[in-house]
Amino acid sequence: MQPVQRITSFTINHDVLLPGLYVSRIDGDITTYDMRHRRPNTGDLMDNATMHSLEHMFATFVRNSALFDQVVYFGPMGCQTGFYLLMRDADNDAVLALIRETMGKILDYEGPVFGASARECGNYINLDLSLAKAEAKRYLDELSARPVTFTYEE
Repeated sequence: MQPVQRITSFTINHDVLLPGLYVSRIDGDITTYDMRHRRPNTGDLMDNATMHSLEHMFATFVRNSALFDQVVYFGPMGCQTGFYLLMRDADNDAVLALIRETMGKILDYEGPVFGASARECGNYINLDLSLAKAEAKRYLDELSARPVTFTYEE
């Protein structure tokens, strides 16, 4: 049996990883961004309703943005500390601007959470706009707390 190779994200020292925006990997024309909202291994995790609500709002807004045709995927990390955003032909500065703009749209939005019906979502009762807004604000504050370098610090 061939040895199992560690995936790239498991090679990052999560004990020193701060919230921010990082390039996790590049596969051809696809860049995976690590949108780290919380510091790992501190017990400060997003609850499911927060992740779920932000996911619905961010995914909808980003897929309706000027870069909609570059968006491949957006979804939460199982460790409850952030999200992955996969973009085609990504320009880091444009992606950072897109993330800031999208979080701002979430903060400004008034209305129902996108996809908040049984027909549209498998757990639609677990959505709350106030949670999405609070997390969007928190992440914008984290992005402003230190320069975004897109690289993991060791």
